[in-house]
Amino acid sequence: MSIGLELGLIAALCWGLTDVSAAVAGRRLGSLRVAAIVQATSLVAIVEICLIRGSWFPTRLDDIVVSAVTGIVAAGAYLSFFTALRIGPLSVVSPVVAAYGGLTVLLAVILRGESLTLLQAIGAGLATIGVILTGLVSEGGWRTTKVAGKGVGFAIVALVCFAVLTIGLAAPIRSAGWLPVLLVARIANAATVLAVLVVVYTFRPRAAAPFLSGSTDRVPGLLIVAVLAAAAGGALDISGFVAFAIGLEIAPAWIVGLASSFGPVVSVVVAIVFWHEKLQPSQWLGLAGIALGLAAVALP
Repeated sequence: MSIGLELGLIAALCWGLTDVSAAVAGRRLGSLRVAAIVQATSLVAIVEICLIRGSWFPTRLDDIVVSAVTGIVAAGAYLSFFTALRIGPLSVVSPVVAAYGGLTVLLAVILRGESLTLLQAIGAGLATIGVILTGLVSEGGWRTTKVAGKGVGFAIVALVCFAVLTIGLAAPIRSAGWLPVLLVARIANAATVLAVLVVVYTFRPRAAAPFLSGSTDRVPGLLIVAVLAAAAGGALDISGFVAFAIGLEIAPAWIVGLASSFGPVVSVVVAIVFWHEKLQPSQWLGLAGIALGLAAVALP
């Protein structure tokens, strides 16, 4: 097993558990609050790593700019993803977002010139079909088929953002190293999320109410649990990003991005076993398509 695949799988495990933490916290605090807590926690963690290693910002201006832009894109990905987790079933939202692995492969070929075999192209197609099936439900035939929920739309936005983020980070990480780039990206990420939170609180509190409110607003004990879950998600998220960034520094972007997209396997198992979420046959078929597609793309 290549080191890039191993690091991608470590990131996948961390991000799968992050999905679970975000889903628990998001349904109680609202997606914007959860995103803010996750970003603040992860930013503190990355600053501590910089203090320990004595490594800070990139020296080249273009690396700083690209890292900051990818951080802003990441903020859009997090806000979309946490909103999807809040309003949609975890067992559907998480696999849909996982398709960013297949999209990353295509972008790596188109934008970075990385190679893609015929089998890998077939795998990407299978994963895409699986995503479509996973996001649909039927109440009695194809004529009644519809999108599984509002969460799927937000999940697709997150999917695209995560793929762009992966490709965008690869070049500056190869140039300046994973830690300086991750620091700039995380600062831009956290600043964007916190700015959005301040703006909606100040100017559009009523319109943003669905993204701010949760079921524990007036239950102090449950509120503490939700905040702790969000903070745990932040710690898991940055742990995954460290493994992910190191992988991008030493391995092809497509294999790291693809392996890191296996995280939903963790969240789906949790959703089915502990939360008793149920999938329709077409959605099981979709999950199988995603698994087969991603496995095919990962083969040498």
